[in-house]
Amino acid sequence: KQWYQRRVRARNNARIVVFGSHDMLSDKFYNADAKAQGSAGDVQAAGNMEFASNVVDWALRRNGDLRYSNVKHNKVGEAPSDAAYRITDEVEYSIVIEEMRNGNWEAFKGSDVQLEFVRIAPFVRAFLVPDADGAFKVGFKVPDVYGVYQFKVDYNRVGFTHLYSSTQVSVRPFHHTEYERFIPSAYPYYASAFSMLGGLFIFSFVFLYHRDPPPTNACKS
Repeated sequence: KQWYQRRVRARNNARIVVFGSHDMLSDKFYNADAKAQGSAGDVQAAGNMEFASNVVDWALRRNGDLRYSNVKHNKVGEAPSDAAYRITDEVEYSIVIEEMRNGNWEAFKGSDVQLEFVRIAPFVRAFLVPDADGAFKVGFKVPDVYGVYQFKVDYNRVGFTHLYSSTQVSVRPFHHTEYERFIPSAYPYYASAFSMLGGLFIFSFVFLYHRDPPPTNACKS
């Protein structure tokens, strides 16, 4: 006989499993044997028990369930804070992700979790690096565009619950006292300003001290 089963995960992470027959959860199905392909009568376990147990554990969220905690972000070398960041700051982000495995919460070992630093569209997208305790970390430079951003983790993989975390932060421009005294990219503007001052000085000098010579052929009435 052949039976089919269908698994569905809804948008709210609810899980539904439909079996083609209740026999798939029977002792007979669990303990069934199968003849090895190409062998001369050798019989081995069919693996039905492991298959059915994995499906039931997934439906009851004993496997493949994800949760996050301890979300932190801070400037490099400073303690976590909710203060606004400044453009071009170096920041660090960390999040702890755990996976339900065989009924126990364990550190998640995924290597494809990404962080997005989003304003309207992502300005930064980087992979989070896990450690042994399940903490995922990454560091990056804040974009040179100020506004309201979000640290966003949106992890959606087959077999796992949809993991979504969003933290809003503000990014401000430099204060007027934080800029460099002379900005290298502004040297052409400095040169144009000083050239205009020099031109104004020359024009003023010529206007004040230049005098036309008197005419030599004066007309007498």
